[in-house]
Amino acid sequence: MEIALVLVLLVIAVVLFATEKLSVEIVTLLLLIVLASARIITPEEAFAGFSSDFIIIIASIFIISAALQETGILDFVVVRLTQLAKKSKGLLLFTIMFVTGVVSAFMNNTTVTAMFITPLVGLSKRINISASKLLMPLAYAAILGGTGTLIGTSTNVAVSGYIAKAGLEPVGIFEITGIGAILFIVGIVYMMTIGQRMLPNNQDQELTEEYKLQKYMTEILVAPDSPLVSQLVFSSDLTALHFRILNVIRNKENFLPDFRTRIRANDILLVEGDMDNLIKVKETKGIEIMADVILEKDLQTEDIRLAELMITRQSNLLNKSVKEANFLQRFGLVVIAISRHGETIRSKIGHIRLQIGDLLLVQGAAERLAQLRHSNNVILLDEFVPLLFKKRKGTLVITVFLLAILLGSTGILPLSIAFLMAALVCIVFRSISAERAYSAIDWRLLILIGGMTAFGTAMENSGAADLLAKSIVDLLGPFGKMAVLAGFVVLTVLLTQPMSNAAAALVIVPVALRTAVELGSDPRTFAIAIMLAASVSLVTPFEPACILVYSPGKYKFRDFIRIGSPLTFILVAVILLLVPVFWPI
Repeated sequence: MEIALVLVLLVIAVVLFATEKLSVEIVTLLLLIVLASARIITPEEAFAGFSSDFIIIIASIFIISAALQETGILDFVVVRLTQLAKKSKGLLLFTIMFVTGVVSAFMNNTTVTAMFITPLVGLSKRINISASKLLMPLAYAAILGGTGTLIGTSTNVAVSGYIAKAGLEPVGIFEITGIGAILFIVGIVYMMTIGQRMLPNNQDQELTEEYKLQKYMTEILVAPDSPLVSQLVFSSDLTALHFRILNVIRNKENFLPDFRTRIRANDILLVEGDMDNLIKVKETKGIEIMADVILEKDLQTEDIRLAELMITRQSNLLNKSVKEANFLQRFGLVVIAISRHGETIRSKIGHIRLQIGDLLLVQGAAERLAQLRHSNNVILLDEFVPLLFKKRKGTLVITVFLLAILLGSTGILPLSIAFLMAALVCIVFRSISAERAYSAIDWRLLILIGGMTAFGTAMENSGAADLLAKSIVDLLGPFGKMAVLAGFVVLTVLLTQPMSNAAAALVIVPVALRTAVELGSDPRTFAIAIMLAASVSLVTPFEPACILVYSPGKYKFRDFIRIGSPLTFILVAVILLLVPVFWPI
C-alpha cells in the first residue's frame, strides 16, 4: 500500500511540475504533508532536508553571487568582453561561452545566464549580429559550466548531500572538475562548429512590428459632443468595448493616463484592442478615427518609452497576474503585450499569470524604466548600462569567495561554514545589503530541494526504491552493469524534461543506490553519473537558463530540439564512457 501511494504521488508530482498548474514549492510541500500524514515519513524526516548543510551552501552562494553583481565585477567583465567583437565574431562566441562556463562553475547557472542576457542583447545590436547567434550558446555554456565543481549547480550540492546522508563519502568540491571540464569543452566545440551552423538568424524588428501591434492600435479624436467627455479613462465606454487607452495627447502634450484621468474634449486617444469592435467605435457619436496604422514613434516621446521586461526566476511576480501584481501602480508602467515562447498575448492581459522568461512589452516614463535596470523581479532588455565597478568591495567579495573555496576544499572548515562565513562577510562589510541578500536567495529552489530530499527518504522507507531497483536489475541486469548505468542516465535525462534537474536527480538517486548494491557496484559511481546526467539534458528549453533566452533570442521550440538533441546524445555518451574511468564501477 505504501509503495503504491509513493509511486502515485511521484506520477502526480511529475504531471504537476510539467503543467505548472501549481508552483513547484506548493507541490513539494503538499507531497510532504501527504507523506507525513500517511506515516511513511516522520515529521523529523519530512523537514530534515531543510536543516541540511547543503541548503546553507546553496543559499550562501546565491548571496555571494548577488554581491558579485552588486559590486559591478560581472559588468566590468562584460565591458571587456564587448571589445572582442571588433576582432572576430568566432573569438567573441568562444570567449562568451568560456567566460560564462567558468563563472557558472562557481555560481548558479540561471543567475549567470540572467546577468549576461541584457549585455549580449545590447552587444548584438551594436555589432549588427542576431542575438539568436549568442543567447543559446550562452545558456548551454552556463549549464555545462556548472558540471565543473560541486557548487556549480544546486543539483550537485543536493546529490552530494543525499549520498552523505546515505552513509557514503560526499562529493569533493573539485572531484568532478576533470569530467566537467571535458563536458564543457565538448559543448564549446559543438556550438562553435555544428551548433553555430544550425543557430537561427532571427533579425531584430521594431517592437510594434515584433508584437504585431499595428493591427491592434488606432488613434481616436474625442469631439466636444462625445459621450466620452468627462468619463474616467479606465472605466469609459471604450473600456466596455475592451479597448485600452495607452496614451492621451492633450494640447500637443503626450502623457500616460492614470486612474484619476478623465477624458476631455479634443483629446487624442491612442487605443489598443480588437479591431472587430472598431466598427462599433466608428458608429459612436463624437468620435473620429484618425489613424489605423501606429508606428513605434507614436508610442514614444522624449519622456515616455517602450521597453521589454523579462520575468526572472526569483521574481515575486511569478504566478501572479498583471492585475494581481498591481503592475501599473507598483511600477508606473502599462503592459501592452506579453510574449511567451514566441507567441504574443494581447487580450485579457490583466488576467495572464506571469511565468519565468515571459517578455512584457511595457510603456512608461524613462525614469521609471531606469529604476528597474537592476531589479530582482525583471530584466530590462534595453541598452546595457554597466554598474560602476566598486573596486574595493569587489576585491573583498572575490577574496572571501576564494578563501571559502580554499578552506572548504582542503577540509579546514566544512563547506557550509566556509560559504556561510563568506556570505556574512559580504553583508557585514556592505558589499550587499541584508535586504538584497534575502531577495537574492531562490527560496522556491530551496523548498524544492529540501522537500524532494524527504521524498527520497519516503521511497526508501516505503520499499518503493527496493521495488524499482529490483525491476531495473531484472530488466537490464542480464546486459551487464554498464547497461544498468546507461538506463539510469537516460532515465535521468528524460525525467529532467518535466521536472527540475535537482528534483529528477533526487527521485532517481535512491533507486540507483539500491540498484548498485544489488549489482555489487560502487553506489557513488551511479550517483555521480546521475548527477552529471541531470545537468546535460539540453533537448528542450525547459531548463530555466534556456527559458530565459527563449524569447529574447526569438527561438522556436524546434530550435532547441534540433540543436540540443545531438549535443545531449554526445554528452551522455561522454558520461557513460568516462564516469567508470574516474570512478570505477
